[in-house]
Formats: sequence, structure tokens, C-alpha cells
Amino acid sequence: MSPATDKLPVTVVIPVKNEERNLPKCLSRLGRFAEIVVVDSGSTDRTEAIARESGAEYLLFKWDGKFPKKRNWVLMNREFRTPWILFLDADEYIPEAFVDELARTLPGSTHDGFWIRYSNFFMGRELRHGSPMRKLALIRAGAGLYERIDENEWSKLDMEVHEHPVLKGTVGELSATIEHNDYKGLHAYIARHNDYSSWEAARYAKLQATPEAWEHFTKAQRSKYNNLAKWWLAPAYFAHTYIVKRGCLDGGTGLVFALMKAIYFFQIRLKILERMAAR
Repeated sequence: MSPATDKLPVTVVIPVKNEERNLPKCLSRLGRFAEIVVVDSGSTDRTEAIARESGAEYLLFKWDGKFPKKRNWVLMNREFRTPWILFLDADEYIPEAFVDELARTLPGSTHDGFWIRYSNFFMGRELRHGSPMRKLALIRAGAGLYERIDENEWSKLDMEVHEHPVLKGTVGELSATIEHNDYKGLHAYIARHNDYSSWEAARYAKLQATPEAWEHFTKAQRSKYNNLAKWWLAPAYFAHTYIVKRGCLDGGTGLVFALMKAIYFFQIRLKILERMAAR
């Protein structure tokens, strides 16, 4: 079925697993988009029912531990009938101002992708300061894939989390923000970052053996992986986000958030050192 002509020519792809708490609000904001696709890694809660009840297309993804992971799998295996694809997490919620900007920007755009900024909520409060969040999450259909990382032996993450799309053409940036607000609490936040830090340590080791993988890195990625094992990265991140970027103005919540992110970088370094010692 062709997408409705009065809708934005964008397919929203939502990768999920056990997102019954966040998904209803996420889906409720997507009425102006042409198509909605929920890609599920085998949820055991009501995620599938919620997606189907909303009228979204539901796809089940079973990862075999090899390339491709979830986002690339969708890009490679689904036929997109819109010129644009927006990857949206279930804990991200689109405001009308963002949709309005898309309606103004996309028809005449020559870009192959857009960086998107996010307003971040932590422990129930919006953080108005600190280091801004952004992702290259809006891409033109057929313009490229997420960077390929051969991680058959060490990754437990079935979705591209830190990988960026590698696109053929230019990339722009949107000014309106998307709300990022995970309602799962600190337990889920800490567990997720434990998984992420293990992945980053393993990827760091892989990059030392495959320097050609740096070819498509952004400037920020190069800086990150050049310094990921340095002792000063965690305190430098804290100083940058809490003092330079004025995260201190977010009060106690801003302090906790900056500390938690600094601890995350410290965990990565410790896991890198652990891997080096085990050789």
C-alpha cells in the first residue's frame, strides 16, 4: 500500500525490545508520518500487541550474531516507499515543532541525512545544560548504511548503538529537538551502560588491529577512540559537561548525571586495561 499523500514522506523505524512502558507515548506522536515500522528483537512483554494495535507495521528481528544488526537489517531487507527514514528509539518523543520543521526542510533538501538534537530527561527532570545530545538519525532512503563493524566474536548488542550511518552525500542539521525521556529508571540506565562500556572496550581492542576501520569516522569519533583509554578522559568529560557546558545549573540532578557519565567512561578504561592484562 502506498503511503498517504497528505503525510510527511518519512518512514519512522522504531527498534525495540520490551518497550511496553515507553512505546505507547512514542507512537502517539507519529500521526503525521507516512509509515511507522516497529522492529522487535523478540519482546516478552506487550510490545508487539501495542505496535499492532497502533496500526504500525511489525517486523520480528532475530540476530544470528553476525552482520547485519537491527538497523542495517531493516535498511537492507525492507522496501521503503518514502524518500526519508527516521530512526527513533521508543523513549524518544516527537513534538509538533520538529514535524513542522521537517515539512519545511525536506521537500527542497539536497542532503542525504540530518543530525538531530535531543532534549534529555534524567531522573524525571529535563536537563537544560551540559553536553548536548545529537544523532545522525534521519537519512535518505538508499543513501547508505550504518558503519559495518565485524563483531561476530564479542558483541552481545543486536542493534547499532554507537555506529553512525555512512552516507554518500552531505549532511545537514535540524534545529528543533526531540524529547529523550526513558521511564525505566536507574536500574535499567546502569545496566544498559554496563553493556555499552563492555562493547566500547571490545571495539577499542578491535580498532587497534584494524586501522582501516577509522576511514569513515567523524572528527568526534576519532577524538573519542584516540583517547578512550587515557586516564584523564573521565574527569575531563565531567569538567567539560558540568562546568564548561554549565551542567551545574541543573542542580543536583545535573551533578548526578555528569558523575554517571564520567563513571561510564571510567568503566570503559578499566575494561580496556582488563583486556590488555588478559592477553
